[in-house]
Amino acid sequence: MNGKTKHAAIFLAIFLLWMKTYIVYKVSFTLPMDNFLQQFLLFFNPLSFLVFYFSMVYYFSPSKRRRVILWLSFIYSFILYANIVYYRFFSDFITVPVLFQTKNAGDMGNSIYELVNLTDVFFFMDVFILAYLLKQPRWSPDVSIVRKDRRKLFLAGLAILAVHISLAEANRPQLLTRTFDREILVKSLGTFNYHLYDIMLQSKSSMQKALASNIDAEKVLQKLKKDTAKNQELFGIAKGKNVIVISLESTQNFVLNYKINGKEVTPFFNKLAKSSYYFNHFYHQTGQGKTSDAEFLVENSLYPLPRGAVFQTNPLNEYNAMPEILKTNGYFSAVFHGNNKSFWNRDVMYKTMGYDQFFSEEFYNVTAENSINYGLKDIPFFEQSMPYLEDLPQPFYAKFITLTNHHPFILDPEDQWIDPYSVDDGTVSRYFTTVRYEDEALRQFFDHLKKSGLYDKSVVVVYGDHYGISERHEDAMAQVLGKESLTPFDHIQLQQVPLFIHIPGKKGRTVESIGGQIDVKPTLLHLLGIETKDDVHFGTDLFSEDHNDLTVLRNGAFINKDFVYTNETCYSNTFGIPVDIKKCEPYIDEAKDELDESDRIVYGDLLRFLKVK
Repeated sequence: MNGKTKHAAIFLAIFLLWMKTYIVYKVSFTLPMDNFLQQFLLFFNPLSFLVFYFSMVYYFSPSKRRRVILWLSFIYSFILYANIVYYRFFSDFITVPVLFQTKNAGDMGNSIYELVNLTDVFFFMDVFILAYLLKQPRWSPDVSIVRKDRRKLFLAGLAILAVHISLAEANRPQLLTRTFDREILVKSLGTFNYHLYDIMLQSKSSMQKALASNIDAEKVLQKLKKDTAKNQELFGIAKGKNVIVISLESTQNFVLNYKINGKEVTPFFNKLAKSSYYFNHFYHQTGQGKTSDAEFLVENSLYPLPRGAVFQTNPLNEYNAMPEILKTNGYFSAVFHGNNKSFWNRDVMYKTMGYDQFFSEEFYNVTAENSINYGLKDIPFFEQSMPYLEDLPQPFYAKFITLTNHHPFILDPEDQWIDPYSVDDGTVSRYFTTVRYEDEALRQFFDHLKKSGLYDKSVVVVYGDHYGISERHEDAMAQVLGKESLTPFDHIQLQQVPLFIHIPGKKGRTVESIGGQIDVKPTLLHLLGIETKDDVHFGTDLFSEDHNDLTVLRNGAFINKDFVYTNETCYSNTFGIPVDIKKCEPYIDEAKDELDESDRIVYGDLLRFLKVK
């Protein structure tokens, strides 16, 4: 019996999964290619893992190998499919910390249902084909294999991996240092080699806290303790006021001033932009933690982690969050959220950040009629929150987290103030109806504040937490934006979210500063007349003329007044066209250093060594 026949069953399994993986890359993931080497790597990268993976078969007796091959094929297919479903909404790949976010799974039913298609059974067709063929004598794995043949297969896998890594490193030098850019890692290493690398990163990050020292903390933290430049005219103009922060679920900036059939999608937001300080170049900077990442950014001025959610992975760290800082200035703090208190591990993280009170689902009357998607609808949520808000000791810092404008953007007909957008994509079509509902909920909440007397005593900060429409829907979004197609530059612009800061007695204006959620903390503290020179933060005051406009996204992309960097391409921020990559290189390094420093602070829990007084 020749060597080819001996390994026929394994070669067949490898070939089927190899071809399936490549098809998935091309059909289910958006992985832009810049050159032939990248195209080749995308085709080649599943092979090195698969050869090693199936070499395990020979450690089982011949009678068991058929079942082992089928189980290995199914497990591989299931993990690949899990990435497909996750990518459909998040345009990202699963990481180890995400797998441990099981407490969130129960509340994600509608979203997961929307992402799974009946035709997905075809992603497992090769397993059925393999099961049939392995019953045929020609493909039977029930043959004797000597140790020498096992070793040859292993060495072949090792050789393929060596060639693979060499080519990947040639294509992208220092590839394995770009842990925040999963798209580059998957394009270069392959989905499953990336997952193995992710496991290694998880082990490494778990060790950082144990190995961190006071010396490490001083090196990183002293660079960040800085007297953030401020606008002297606005410093302290809201001193002593209550602070109300509202997190707008999945709200992107493009909906402002947008009309459907002549009707405004956000009539209240449009008015709020004129009566408040409205930031029209403001970006979300979230990672896999989405809403919880936005909270972390806004309240700590630290970046979220490249993998998983800080709320889940590092909830017991020492932080210097907004509630803690304001508590030293006489503020009482509270959070209002009409969902399960353990979602995103909020019940633990809020205590860490110094909140005095958490009004979660148990404080509300939640029924089938007044809830949808992830919990209490926004209008009854604000209505039922008002008595609690009015009873808070003043001055207070209160945060509200809205829910209704959440994927899959389902809304009862009686709550629709605007028609769905006429486009052949249900997610995009429905998105406008839930945004319009959210807008109405905010209008009514502001009316409640005026009736209660709190309106004139409070600064109200309203921000979008993250995108609502992922890149998966780019054809429909091109139609919405009146474009033939969307470029990576356009996708960066769609990461803009609204930010309004309403200060009683101040007319407000549109602020052109380019910034992100990381800048909210120093900006708000300065408005309240609180110095930040002894605080550890990455953001800068959005009102200051010395504001650093380099806005870094969690995946390593960045925006400043001159350039936009994304997908390994440098664009002119004025014209939206590619320019010489060298123009972006100094900022690429600065962005990477900033993300790395923030990661060191969180993974190493470095603030415990230098607790800010």
